[in-house]
Amino acid sequence: MKYQSLRGMRDILPGETPLWQKIESAVHEIFRRFGYSEIRTPLLEKTELFSRSIGGSTDIVSKEMYTFTDKGDRSVTLRPEETAPVVRAAIENNLISADKLTKLYYIGPMFRYERPQAGRLRQFHQAGVEAIGSTSPLLDAEVILLGIRFFEGLGIKGLEVDMNSVGCPKCRPGYIKKLKSFLKEQFDALCRDCRTRYETNPLRVLDCKNEECSTVLSKAPALSASLCENCAGSLESARGLLSDMGIKTSLNNRLVRGLDYYTGTTFEIVSRQLGSQSALCGGGRYDGLIEELGGPKLPAVGFAIGIERLIMLLKEQKIADKGTGSKFVYLAALGPGSQKEAFLIMNRLRSGGIRADMDHTGKSLKSCLKTASQLQADYTVIIGDEELSRKAAIIKDMKTGEQKEAAFERIIEEIK
Repeated sequence: MKYQSLRGMRDILPGETPLWQKIESAVHEIFRRFGYSEIRTPLLEKTELFSRSIGGSTDIVSKEMYTFTDKGDRSVTLRPEETAPVVRAAIENNLISADKLTKLYYIGPMFRYERPQAGRLRQFHQAGVEAIGSTSPLLDAEVILLGIRFFEGLGIKGLEVDMNSVGCPKCRPGYIKKLKSFLKEQFDALCRDCRTRYETNPLRVLDCKNEECSTVLSKAPALSASLCENCAGSLESARGLLSDMGIKTSLNNRLVRGLDYYTGTTFEIVSRQLGSQSALCGGGRYDGLIEELGGPKLPAVGFAIGIERLIMLLKEQKIADKGTGSKFVYLAALGPGSQKEAFLIMNRLRSGGIRADMDHTGKSLKSCLKTASQLQADYTVIIGDEELSRKAAIIKDMKTGEQKEAAFERIIEEIK
């Protein structure tokens, strides 16, 4: 045959597209249920965007990017990931500011020049979320719960979360010093790539899949033991919130992300039913990236899902997605004591097929009602100190203005 698709880039044929459409529909429905809005960025960006954000020493930048010079003599790159483009678009189009929480999601193709294998292509597709504007562990837990609910909606069982923290500029340098001291003594036992990473990016050594390196790293100092109070507290708070929701978490001291912009809490959602290739998605915090790319100093957290790998899994497991609901409820938690209860109620609503969101920034009731109106919520559930003491919330119908009180355990029934 004269013409064939390029190696690592494949056609999605009519027999496969229904499954793709089911996943895409689940992305749009469930991500929106959690209060995220879709953003679409160009496939091409300036090369500097990725070399500056991802890190010049990473395999992606040094080996895998599709980079070329265009007719304007500019270095441009097909996007290898989507967090940096989303941040660039958010800064450029004034979507973010210090007084609001911005929640965005995406789905689309990415490009990396690497060895093609099952579930990993040179043109591949990802779906993901980016939540910008809060350092709250509640938001970390929400992002992870969004991933959990998405996979549960597709029928995937045995879901757990591996978690770690890669530290911050305050505590990470001390750990890197300890790690380099350990690796120096084991240098000859490391693979060629890890010997390079020892100089350029020591944390990436922890992620090496080489058997000999894994044996060495089993005795490496634990990153969790070097965390500052803030990083350790944020990680444990997020784990505690997930535990309250019945989600099992495990501390994985070797869990680091492959991109330099990550700071603080990192995670992977896994299914223990899948054997060694158990990871379904990965993400974490990147609190310094927005400022690094010229925006305001704002924290952020997100994750990415590989669609091809998910397609392969759904075919193997012969499972499909489930339907979702359409009501939208906004929760106004007035005071720190009410936030946890509102968080638990919000996620019970979501699990019951109801779209729900809440304020994570400590707004007043007036501001929360304004936000609920802007988001076109059907109902606002109000929980203050008095409601907390009575274990009952006020449910406000945003169309009629009518209000009534309902016990916490009856809120889903009352909304439905």
